[in-house]
Amino acid sequence: MAPLKLGMVGGGQGAFIGGVHRMAARLDGRFDLVAGAFASSPERAHASADALGVRSDRSYADYREMAVAEAARSDGIDAVSIVTPNHLHGPIAEAFLAQDISVICDKPMTATREQADSLVAAAKASKGHFFLTHNYTGYPMIRQARQMVRDGALGDIRIVEANYLQDWLTEAAGDDNKQAAWRSDPKQSGGGAIADIGTHAYNLACFVAGSRALSLSATLLSHVEGRTVDDDAQIAVQFEGGARGRIWASQVAVGNENNLTLAIYGSKGALRWAQETPNVLWFSKLGDVSQMLTRGSGALHPVAADVTRLPPGHPEGYIEAFATIYREAADVMSGIALDTTIGVEQGLDGVRFVTACQHSSRNAAAWIDL
Repeated sequence: MAPLKLGMVGGGQGAFIGGVHRMAARLDGRFDLVAGAFASSPERAHASADALGVRSDRSYADYREMAVAEAARSDGIDAVSIVTPNHLHGPIAEAFLAQDISVICDKPMTATREQADSLVAAAKASKGHFFLTHNYTGYPMIRQARQMVRDGALGDIRIVEANYLQDWLTEAAGDDNKQAAWRSDPKQSGGGAIADIGTHAYNLACFVAGSRALSLSATLLSHVEGRTVDDDAQIAVQFEGGARGRIWASQVAVGNENNLTLAIYGSKGALRWAQETPNVLWFSKLGDVSQMLTRGSGALHPVAADVTRLPPGHPEGYIEAFATIYREAADVMSGIALDTTIGVEQGLDGVRFVTACQHSSRNAAAWIDL
């Protein structure tokens, strides 16, 4: 297939996640970056475009101008990647969806429930597709785990536990830390650890277990003086089908770098996976010795093999998992039906999750019905 034409909003000079998205988008040759509004200031936007090899006539100072101009071109973009702070996701996505341009958006979908509801309506009215980049769902062993749950290898699911632990915000961040600055601003982020990494843990738990939360009880805390968003979130969850769960998201857990883990326990067996060793999945069958499944093992299901790029024993990780999200977005845009992409409804569910956690915590960890 000819590569699809990709634009980007945000992700210019000094940004972190924009570079990750660009690497992921080009890994499988499914997208070419041809246009962008890479920064909020025209000077940085055009300088970023030049550094990325984007032609000057397709470098824009404003995303609204970009949406209209690209839609009018015979060679206009097929999709836009949105890699801005959370509060801008909704308005930007709606501008491109209004032009029937597909959207690939960083998570969480929006910073507020009101923005999320508006974006859902815009997506339903558009001919374009909406994709949310919960990239951890793209790991081969996560696809393996999801299929094993579907196939009944664990029996009835009883307990689901997802933890996402970091320590980079254990102390107050300096004024020059751009990533910390907007994440610590509730107006831009919509929440602290719960929005930044808690949504990843929740989405991953739902993706593998095959169910969403019915209700939750949450305690959100901020351990750093003066911080106005949470930096530690502990949530008890009641899932569809009767399973109970726990989600812990912390950015002040000293000694943890990017420690995302998932454990699912059923009546017949259990699965355990860790993002920092992503090529391994532990399967424990009741009454039997625990098995270490790897990407090279004979037990690998075709759904996992389909998103595996490297030979066994060669580490495959974060960028490749991110690239799977982009590759599958391109597949859907090309008319291939998939049930693994994360769309606007799951995005809305994630925003509901954040909002419910915040409401619960403000009310002494009261149980909130989702």
